[in-house]
Amino acid sequence: MVPKPSLIIISGPTCVGKTEVAIVLAEPLGADIISADAMQVYRYMDIGTAKPTEEQRARVRHHLIDVVDPDEPFSAALFKTMAGAIIRDLDQKGRLVFVVGGTGLYIKALTRGLFAGQEQDEVVRKKLKKEAKTLGLAVLYQRLQKVDPAAAARIHPNDTYRIIRALEVYQATGQPISHYQKAHGFGDCPYRTLKIGLTLDRNILYDRINRRVDLMLASGLLEEVKWLLDQGYPSTLKSMQSIGYRHMADYLEHRIAWDEAVRLFKRDTRRYAKRQLTWFKADPEILWMGLGQLDDMRREIDSFLTG
Repeated sequence: MVPKPSLIIISGPTCVGKTEVAIVLAEPLGADIISADAMQVYRYMDIGTAKPTEEQRARVRHHLIDVVDPDEPFSAALFKTMAGAIIRDLDQKGRLVFVVGGTGLYIKALTRGLFAGQEQDEVVRKKLKKEAKTLGLAVLYQRLQKVDPAAAARIHPNDTYRIIRALEVYQATGQPISHYQKAHGFGDCPYRTLKIGLTLDRNILYDRINRRVDLMLASGLLEEVKWLLDQGYPSTLKSMQSIGYRHMADYLEHRIAWDEAVRLFKRDTRRYAKRQLTWFKADPEILWMGLGQLDDMRREIDSFLTG
């Protein structure tokens, strides 16, 4: 039997320090890093996505960063396909792979697969898109809360794509999308995995989030968003509706004042971190460690690689 490729997965909430820790651990092992971040796949969106710096990428080779334009679709299924191909190629070359990021669905897709769902119904989808424009996304989200509260609880009210997809499945099949997701059960992991989750006192984490937002703003996030808008990438794009980008776009398009944009940016980032923790805490395979436990992480990795 062909042995499964080995993956070391570093996960945790935003701002906890995943990138720095992963580089420190991966560099001595000559490993590559696959970014499991739903926003770092987009070109031109650098400041608000906290991509690894050029210096960091020079130390350890990174994959799945800057792979699509902001108006191109990207999904967990595409991540699974692309990451799987990279892992197979690196495994054949004898190179170790770290998967690092906070997009739990991408990590789950890679290690357990995705439910097949239903074929897209273009007629229903077009009708829902039209309703989103004429009635407003909030109306569709309220509808989703009524027909599939479990899915609505996991989907952000501004996530146009996922709201429409969930309603599309319900209208096409009569069953909520959460029913299919629960029934899927997922499959066996095609990899040997060591999962390390980074944890931090919540007050310290929230302080780091607030300071990172301030740093992003000082580094030119507003100018980055203005450039994107000027290049013809509208604020309605899925990529532009992400945290930070939608707040800057709302300010630039005169929907909210500056102080309110900054306040909501920080608040929504903290809420996102809380949702990430809830997601990852549900995985019993994750070994939770603090930033000061690098030696413990190294021991776990050594045991994993020699076991």
